[in-house]
Amino acid sequence: MVNKIFLGLVLLGVPISVIGSFLHWPSVIMFIVYCLTIVALAGFMGRATESLAIVMGPRIGGLLNATFGNAVELIISIFSLKAGLVGVVLASLTGSVLGNLLLVAGLSFFVGGTKYKRQKFNVFDARHNAGLLIFAVIVAFVIPEVFTQDMSESSTMSLSVGISIILILLYLAALFFKLVTHRGVYQHTEKPEEHEEEVPEWSRKKAIIILAAATLAVAYVSEKLVHTFSEVGETFGWSELFIGVIIVAIVGNAAEHASAVIMAYKNKMDVAVEIAVGSTLQVAMFVAPVLVLISLMYPTHMPLVFTMPELISMVTAVFLMIMISNDGETNWFEGLTLLAAYFIMGIGFYLL
Repeated sequence: MVNKIFLGLVLLGVPISVIGSFLHWPSVIMFIVYCLTIVALAGFMGRATESLAIVMGPRIGGLLNATFGNAVELIISIFSLKAGLVGVVLASLTGSVLGNLLLVAGLSFFVGGTKYKRQKFNVFDARHNAGLLIFAVIVAFVIPEVFTQDMSESSTMSLSVGISIILILLYLAALFFKLVTHRGVYQHTEKPEEHEEEVPEWSRKKAIIILAAATLAVAYVSEKLVHTFSEVGETFGWSELFIGVIIVAIVGNAAEHASAVIMAYKNKMDVAVEIAVGSTLQVAMFVAPVLVLISLMYPTHMPLVFTMPELISMVTAVFLMIMISNDGETNWFEGLTLLAAYFIMGIGFYLL
């Protein structure tokens, strides 16, 4: 059902995006069209990546998921940087961290918890991810804020580039740790039946063609989307911060969000938690630093320095998620707690 809706949205959305941009239709209408089209295209990218992951084995699959997991957001952010919207990009990175840790995890725990009283997931993964979350968000994001108080612009940028390179190297090391040297070391023993279900939806050739076509379409629509931000912000009274934290973050991750909730409903909590936390780590340790390095190619550079509300929100989300997930099991009330935190922060960003 969802796949049919996404197919319809792509078949309608892509042509309307092209026609509307040529005919200069109203920005607010086009903003809605672009957002829905990107969400649907992201769904196709996710399914293609999943098929390739099954066909090519877990190691290549893990790498593919790491590369394309946040591809939509990366593309939107690159065009935002090109347009000089550094505030939107930093806000969308904040929104991704909050969205994954509070909204996605919260919805997954809540929806799964309404069906099952207790849901368990791999406690070793949860603890491993907790350490990385503290490093990626608290060490790598708070340190630049503290050290750059009295720094010049060029020194701030140098510090940001240095931290970005370290983050990318550590992220690649974390992938190597999980997919090569310690693959299967911390696995649950109770999953023999899951291997039988691993049938790819599409063949390798079909998946590659769909992935390439969807990525190109996302790149085109994203560029058009970025140019509607200022007018949409004025129309609805949204700040640059709110557009980045809530709108861009949700649009960029919508397909991933949906699959995490579906997995939780099927009681596959390891996958749901991996999507929520894994995606956060990917944003903090790979997407954010890559964007800092890419920004060097444009007139407006992006330092890895967030505003105080963004920083405090992310740090709070990390600690809340660690406290809730560290025991390796969850229920609907814990999900509701995470959702409540997300909505409190959402109201705050809306009123800023």
